[in-house]
Amino acid sequence: MLSTEQPSHYRHLEKMSTGEIIKHINDEDKTIAFAVEKALPQIEKLIEALSDKMLAGGRLFYIGAGTSGRLGILDASECPPTYGVPYELVEGLIAGGRDAIVRAAEFAEDDAQQGWLDIQSKNINDKDFVVGIAASGTTPYVIGALQQCRKNKISTGCITCNEGTPLAANSDFPVVVITGPEFVTGSTRMKAGTAQKMVLNMISTTAMIQLGRVEDNNMVNMQLNNDKLIDRGVKMLMQQSGLKDYSKSKDLLIRSGSVKKAVEVIQKS
Repeated sequence: MLSTEQPSHYRHLEKMSTGEIIKHINDEDKTIAFAVEKALPQIEKLIEALSDKMLAGGRLFYIGAGTSGRLGILDASECPPTYGVPYELVEGLIAGGRDAIVRAAEFAEDDAQQGWLDIQSKNINDKDFVVGIAASGTTPYVIGALQQCRKNKISTGCITCNEGTPLAANSDFPVVVITGPEFVTGSTRMKAGTAQKMVLNMISTTAMIQLGRVEDNNMVNMQLNNDKLIDRGVKMLMQQSGLKDYSKSKDLLIRSGSVKKAVEVIQKS
């Protein structure tokens, strides 16, 4: 039996108090970071291979079903506003298409051909990198996509939470994070989902840093699409440039479009 499908360590959840339930969930969640830590060497290898592809002009695709697919889409959708990259640079694909983001399309994950068809629709090529996400490591939609990627010399990675899975076997750079049984038996949106999110944070953040989208510890290329981000950008610009006037700094930032470009304007003046 897959470790993620093993029975919960806890029985008769319906008889527990609210305090008991959330304490046990929290106790289980405490184990996740340690499980991810054990996989750091695998994560490092995946990121280094991925960054090489992206530095050479390639794109990153996440592909998954259900919770795993939604997590990939979430991570991809955060890259443009956070780092100012094109929306096409990092994309997430989910079994069942866009509707499956908000409405479960569980049987879509059983189609072993559709994953590759979905990737092909993005004009995939051997410059790109594909990461399959599946807690079970057995999802046909994801496995089929990675199998075809390898046949077409497209580099692949994966994130799974079980040992010895077909997904890992069909991935060039597998990441295996063993999270064990869930609090609610088989509910992999919980510990496994949290572990996947942590690994995705590492992948996209490190890749964007290595692509030069971060300076020092600042998001100097972030999109200025709300008042909070504009205020953050103004303060960042004042800190980096030595400007003292908030209003003038804000005007310069908005005209320039990003902190990085505003600093470049000051340096040239």
